[in-house]
Amino acid sequence: MSEYKVLTAGDTALVVEFGDRVDRKLSTFVLALARRLDESHVEGIVETVPTYRSLMVHYDPLVIGTDALVARIVALMEDSRTVVEQAGREWRLPACYDAELAPDLADVAARTGLTPTQVIERHSAVSYHVYMLGFMPGLAYMGDVPPELVLARRETPRLKIPAGTLAIGTTMTCIFPRESPCGIHLIGRSPVTLWRPQTKAGTGPGALLAPGDKVVFAPISLREYHDLAARAAAGVLEVEPVNAWTGAAA
Repeated sequence: MSEYKVLTAGDTALVVEFGDRVDRKLSTFVLALARRLDESHVEGIVETVPTYRSLMVHYDPLVIGTDALVARIVALMEDSRTVVEQAGREWRLPACYDAELAPDLADVAARTGLTPTQVIERHSAVSYHVYMLGFMPGLAYMGDVPPELVLARRETPRLKIPAGTLAIGTTMTCIFPRESPCGIHLIGRSPVTLWRPQTKAGTGPGALLAPGDKVVFAPISLREYHDLAARAAAGVLEVEPVNAWTGAAA
């Protein structure tokens, strides 16, 4: 059982902290507690939100009090002497690293002492772990970038980048679901739509990726990117987890 502490976050949320760093083992504890709370159907819990190293638990204080919820969390943790990582969905997402869509690829290569081809090879050879969603709907923070590609954020952030941009910064990589400001390095673009709006009733597709998922990037040509991007714009690009469907990613 991992060391942890439970902190209050206002009068309608608790934060269960498992550490102070980005680490896959800590992420395993975070996601395991989220799963246990979901499976326990604790009345009064509204939502759980995983981060790199903690789990925020939103609750209705008129249904369950803070002390009662803390006690339930402690009981769940004590009942779980061993945590085994639960297999998430596995995705193979197409990504184009062509210079036309990768304004920082040459700079990343120069900073790391690699060629652009070597940057692409190293970035696309990793199975990334989705730690959390944040900043905007559908934005998945994925790690861990190979050590030779770890770079500090850009000194001057860009005010606007296109939706689908594939970027790296520190130990993380991500695809930006929509047009956005960005302070990390742009090394490609994916045609896959990572966020599709939900209905007014709160149902529908929502985010493609979820914490605990695994992602591998499959390099594609510029021509393939434009073909897939056109299909995505028309709403006919279907992407399924590779561990639930056999065939290409798109």
